Amino acid sequence: MPGQPSLVARLFWTAVVGGGACLWYGRAGFALAGPALGFVLLRHLGRPRRFRARVRRLGRRHARTLALRRRQESFRDAYGNHVRDGWLRERDYFVARTVVPDLAAHGFSDLAEVRRDEILAIVEGIAASVALPEEDGAPEDGVRYEAFCAARLSRAGWRTHPTPASGDQGADIVAEQGTTRLVVQCKRYGRPVGNAAVQEAAAAARYWSGDMAAVVSNAGFTPAARKLAAATGVLLLHHDDLDDLRPVRGARAAHA
Repeated sequence: MPGQPSLVARLFWTAVVGGGACLWYGRAGFALAGPALGFVLLRHLGRPRRFRARVRRLGRRHARTLALRRRQESFRDAYGNHVRDGWLRERDYFVARTVVPDLAAHGFSDLAEVRRDEILAIVEGIAASVALPEEDGAPEDGVRYEAFCAARLSRAGWRTHPTPASGDQGADIVAEQGTTRLVVQCKRYGRPVGNAAVQEAAAAARYWSGDMAAVVSNAGFTPAARKLAAATGVLLLHHDDLDDLRPVRGARAAHA
């Protein structure tokens, strides 16, 4: 790897320098050269251990967030299958954007490439080890799920108003905190939510003069939905996220 000398190269240059010291200083040089070669060898043998420790340190720094995302992006579909696709994408994103750059900055680029499975296993283990508070049971029924989401928003300080069953233009909840208006579409699904919900939420925010728009779901979102949401400024949330949701005026318009 560029910038990462091999063990052979390190031993070679240590031997060259040590040999010169032996010729110049005699026994004193030899006494220094031997331990120097041993130090280089031991440090090289210890790289995998330091590599794993670095990954664990990064994972533990973000442990609670990883655990929440693991729970939020995993669900059981209508057939009883445990679907983890969203979490696996999130885990890959964390490794690619957070772990690998840090490892490269600390001289572990070579190990990051060949030990990717080991990195993923460490991150998975850390995410699974965090004891999260018990999750509120989200109702199966769509209308009750909307009321469930509205209650969580209320606990977070929002004044919530359910929209009429017909003519809501894609909004299930309109909520206000201070001078900020939030328009929410709720999706209780057995599969990841797609593009259509994001389009509807963006349109509903314009219709209801919203400052923020969000789609809330129990089941995560497709990659296409995430891409469209990033372009339109629509927030994609798990219902757990509602407890900590705060006003951000102009959030939708800033990405429109």
